[in-house]
Amino acid sequence: MDKSSHSDFTMDEQRRAWDVWNAAAREGRISDTSARQAQEVDRLVAALNRTDLSIIDVGCGTGWMAERLSRYGQVTGTDLAEEVLARARLRAPQVRFVAGDLFELDLPLQSFDVVITLEVLPHVKDQPAFMRRLAALLKPGGLLILATQNKPVLERWSAVGGPQPGQLRHWVDAHELRRLLEPEFQDVRIVSLTPVGDQGLLRIVNSTKLNALVGMVVPPAWIKRAKEKAMLGHTLLASARRGPAR
Repeated sequence: MDKSSHSDFTMDEQRRAWDVWNAAAREGRISDTSARQAQEVDRLVAALNRTDLSIIDVGCGTGWMAERLSRYGQVTGTDLAEEVLARARLRAPQVRFVAGDLFELDLPLQSFDVVITLEVLPHVKDQPAFMRRLAALLKPGGLLILATQNKPVLERWSAVGGPQPGQLRHWVDAHELRRLLEPEFQDVRIVSLTPVGDQGLLRIVNSTKLNALVGMVVPPAWIKRAKEKAMLGHTLLASARRGPAR
């Protein structure tokens, strides 16, 4: 089922939509999917073994991840949602929050050790330009961590409907994500997280009864990992490095 957006929206319309969505869906609670993403982001950033990092969280929404990352260094959070960021500044004064369009913001180039962006890519009109902008913000050798929705899985999950008014939505699959990343980044690694889906083949793969039967002989954690390795997770999580300065 095609759940993409087939409309174009002004930046003001998108800004209003994300203010409303973030206030309703992210302030006060974090979904299991987001919690799993955060676990992996934490693991990747912690592996750098530093507390003096310069980090930017692009499309930070309510700032929940930016606040969490602040123990690793100085964090900047950017988002269109001005009203939500105003509240985030009060909740996490140690984070620098900047509202506006990423392509228009006056951000220092080649100045960040880590760029984080969670579930933002589908909501950007020009995805290759978005990748170029992320690469431009990173220092040579800097780390990109990008999470995005897994198109073939979410199109087969009845819990997710069409986009809300004002929201651009163009999901990608793992092959499309790699094609977007490789012109700008090196050492690209893509995994999937959090298996979901209840339509087509996923109705069988994620059958509660079937999984319970298999779970009698195989640990449930192994079943979950097998689905993630088969790229059947809700999330595609990519990590990559910016190459040398051109």
